Amino acid sequence: MNDALDLLSTDELRRRAFEKAESAKDVGFFWDLVKHMRASQAIAGEDGSSGAITGSITELVHLVRELMGKEPLGSDEPLLRARFLDYLSE
Repeated sequence: MNDALDLLSTDELRRRAFEKAESAKDVGFFWDLVKHMRASQAIAGEDGSSGAITGSITELVHLVRELMGKEPLGSDEPLLRARFLDYLSE
């Protein structure tokens, strides 16, 4: 692993990884991130009832805000940070 990358903040790693993925049009990178976030797992477990749909929308908004850096990553940070590092080291 690149020691210089490891010293960067998670926000900077996210910015660089997103820039690389956008440049490469690497949709798979973004899909991989979303699949591993807690909010997406909560959405996948919903039963389709009207109450669950409202919860799903809330979870989806939270997921997008978290992924884009508008909210703290919380417990997803270690996993996402590792993914950013791996992606930037490829």
